[in-house]
Amino acid sequence: MENSKVLVVGGTGYIGRRIVRASLAHGHRTFILMRPEIGLNIDKLQLLLSFKAQGALLVEASMEDHRSLVAAVKQVDVVVSAISGRHFLLQIKLVEAIKEAGNIKLLKTTVTMKCRAAFLPSEFGIDPARMGHALEPGRITFDEKMEIRRAIEEASIPHTYVSANCFAAFFVPNLSQMRTLLPPKEKVHVYGDGNVKVIFMDEDDVATYTIKSIDDPRALNKTIYLRPPENILSQNELIAKWEKLSGEVLERIPIPSDEFLASMEEGTDITNQMAVGHFHHIFYEGCSTNFDIGEDGEEASLLYPEVRCTRMEDYMKRYL
Repeated sequence: MENSKVLVVGGTGYIGRRIVRASLAHGHRTFILMRPEIGLNIDKLQLLLSFKAQGALLVEASMEDHRSLVAAVKQVDVVVSAISGRHFLLQIKLVEAIKEAGNIKLLKTTVTMKCRAAFLPSEFGIDPARMGHALEPGRITFDEKMEIRRAIEEASIPHTYVSANCFAAFFVPNLSQMRTLLPPKEKVHVYGDGNVKVIFMDEDDVATYTIKSIDDPRALNKTIYLRPPENILSQNELIAKWEKLSGEVLERIPIPSDEFLASMEEGTDITNQMAVGHFHHIFYEGCSTNFDIGEDGEEASLLYPEVRCTRMEDYMKRYL
């Protein structure tokens, strides 16, 4: 089967730029949605131009202009969204454009039987379908993702959801400490007993698995869970890896669950409140690992054993 024509929405963002690179590396004809306002951001504009030099095609369209979105979608087989969390609900406009364009929806009914996922919405974290119990105010991100899912499925648009769990840069070098991205120097706060298993993913690997899934019939209308066994670690194991690499021994300060949740009430910073809720679900409840993948999902490292995932000890080495 010939390679897909892929439209990346949010291609200058943190994960979006990696998806663009992965799409180009896998030989797909790669289109990037270029919003009019991008011309005012010199860094993002230069990034887009560098992608263009590598063979990507820039497609001018606006999330506020339905006709331009439809025209962009009509040029491709697959839409991959990497829209940031503040703008999740804008993807409703993408769903409407994909539905009207019609060409993507019909891919599964043509005589060529191209088994492609037509739309991969921006998720890439914890599976929102398993987070109906999530704490306020952080649950809004899961609720909005589920709203997008419902719109996709009600429109009968072929899709794949990618659950990538915890991006390494935000959770690994800092040993999962809040309010910093750098390794701690003398002490480290441990959530509960520190033994809850968590899944950490190199962001480039997330992009590779995402692009691998778009032409795979096994991923069609399913959730792809990124769970490489070597990267399923407890916080204690993560700390031990850093101590071995750095030669330093850190003082471990345990934080009981109730004490950690109480910090949510400190001040009115909604970003902090959301982060506390997410950290509690991840490091106390084990929400990335406390379930079995059912028939509606697939495990990426089993589907694509050829992908050599970055181990977290190797990811940490750049911080020495």
